[in-house]
Amino acid sequence: MSDRIYLDNAATTWPKPAAVYDAVDHYLRHNGAAAGRGVYRDAVDADRLVESARAKVAKLIHAPDPSRVVFTLNATDALNLALHGIVQPGDRVATSDVEHNSVLRPLQALSTSDDAQIARIACDETGRIDMSRLREALREKPRLVAVTHASNVTGVIQPIDEIVAAADEAGARVLVDAAQSAGHLPIDVQALGVDLLAASGHKGLLGLLGTGFLYIAPGLEAELQSLRQGGTGTRSDEDVQPTTMPDRYESGNANVPGLAGMAAGVDYLMKEGVEAIHEREFALVQRLMHGLDNLPGVRMVGPPIGAPRVGLLAITVDGYDPRELAALLDANFGIQVRAGLHCAPRIHKQLGAWPTGTVRFSIGPFNTEEHVDAAIAAVREAASG
Repeated sequence: MSDRIYLDNAATTWPKPAAVYDAVDHYLRHNGAAAGRGVYRDAVDADRLVESARAKVAKLIHAPDPSRVVFTLNATDALNLALHGIVQPGDRVATSDVEHNSVLRPLQALSTSDDAQIARIACDETGRIDMSRLREALREKPRLVAVTHASNVTGVIQPIDEIVAAADEAGARVLVDAAQSAGHLPIDVQALGVDLLAASGHKGLLGLLGTGFLYIAPGLEAELQSLRQGGTGTRSDEDVQPTTMPDRYESGNANVPGLAGMAAGVDYLMKEGVEAIHEREFALVQRLMHGLDNLPGVRMVGPPIGAPRVGLLAITVDGYDPRELAALLDANFGIQVRAGLHCAPRIHKQLGAWPTGTVRFSIGPFNTEEHVDAAIAAVREAASG
């Protein structure tokens, strides 16, 4: 194990549970067949691996049926499928200033190519969406509300239940970007009533890069166009894309080793308990905040100490460009963090951290109090220098 202190789990989690490495290695060494493309034993086993991963993800998010979980390249791919698949020319979409570029850029492209009308909702100083502004935007009858569950900059957790209730009254669909919440927060898509939920497999689900999924509520496939057509291993005698779930949206070979790893990651989450993982991560980020509180020149952004958030914290330090500080933490202390705008430019403007951004510390399941204390000591030394 490396001596580095890895605090960039919001980008991708590391390390992974041992079972994730084992699952990927076992598939590559002992199977290696494509899923859904053969009737011989190993091909059938590969297909079972994929469907097992689908069933486990469905159970984790309380989807009504595993077929409602569509595998994608990553959360960005899932969000693009949702946005480009449901927004029609001239549609209105309500979103927020908290969003990641994985939402902002597809919407900008849709506003240019299809004349989609985008209403951007302001947030408060913690990054929480202003519900009064959202309700005002909903009076314009948008087709879709696209909102992040947890901010990758401030860590704030949005009131998805309130957002869904307001959207339902206006007849709008709701797309949730769960890249920073899946695996870190309990999610029940049925209880929340969300229509679409996108997440990566390599972050909170503890799987590999190049994996993700989109949950599609029952019946929504009638509205959601498929963006990619091709071989599915089913209905190969027809030259049109299958309409059944999930084949309607999954073309080409599945990333079987990646999905085997994702399944093992979800097994770990189910065994440990997502709520218990969240509690540990919350305790560690609170320890970090207490340690940095009142340090001269250090400003923490997002919810105050004690308020709900996911396990990440972004800061600025007087006298440092965020990239300079991140490089110093790595070179002098072996602490690895993210610096810059974190692909979420609009929230940094709201927070007064434009254009350089912030330094982000993000906690994962395998971080410890010692890691956090080392980060506090390093920032204290840098700020005093």
